[in-house]
Amino acid sequence: MAVISELIRSESDGTLSFGDYTLDQKSKLSGYEFQGDSYKVKTFKEITKLEKNESFIYESVPGTAVHHMKATGESVEFLVEGVEQAQVTLELEAETEYEVLIDDIHIGSMKTNLGGKLVLSVEFNAEPQKVVVKKR
Repeated sequence: MAVISELIRSESDGTLSFGDYTLDQKSKLSGYEFQGDSYKVKTFKEITKLEKNESFIYESVPGTAVHHMKATGESVEFLVEGVEQAQVTLELEAETEYEVLIDDIHIGSMKTNLGGKLVLSVEFNAEPQKVVVKKR
């Protein structure tokens, strides 16, 4: 896989891809329309952030590229790639327990805080890592 050179794009399978961790300078794109919602992405080597209708959705430090993100009321799934271990923060339902899998390995149950944030760490190898977060 590769970085998203256009910063954000809709995929033919109804998912969203975004982020370019190879950029030395911060780049952003606002007002990207996808399935009736407005998205904003900020990305470069130090951080990648996605907002939907001006609400936080995803953030990684350092920056990453996210492929085929699909979010429902019950789960979030995506492929993520980068050059070094990244801390990924997702905005989910507040004070809710989720099962987290990275590359089909169950890493445990995690509960979101009052603000609905779930923080996980992803280590990278040569291939993108598949992240699945499911409501319990």
